[in-house]
Amino acid sequence: MIDFLKSILGREPAGSKNLAKERLRLVLVHDRATVSPHLLESLKEDLIKVISNYMEIDREALDVQLNRDDDSVALVANIPVLKMKRTYQDAQV
Repeated sequence: MIDFLKSILGREPAGSKNLAKERLRLVLVHDRATVSPHLLESLKEDLIKVISNYMEIDREALDVQLNRDDDSVALVANIPVLKMKRTYQDAQV
């Protein structure tokens, strides 16, 4: 619980511990949703790219998961928005 709060408040530095956690989470998602970790990571990068065209996001706090219940799979994305960009042109700069 304390690790969760630290990550929410941004007090936990990005390091090998967090990278290992993220990789483990991707492996667990793969097991649950029958999706390769590489595919999930590609999906995450594509989401970042598209959403960044319209708003500034906190890439460090971004969380993308695939949740599986019985026969259905849900994509759950928690993407903290820092601010909206005024125009699409701003995103290209």
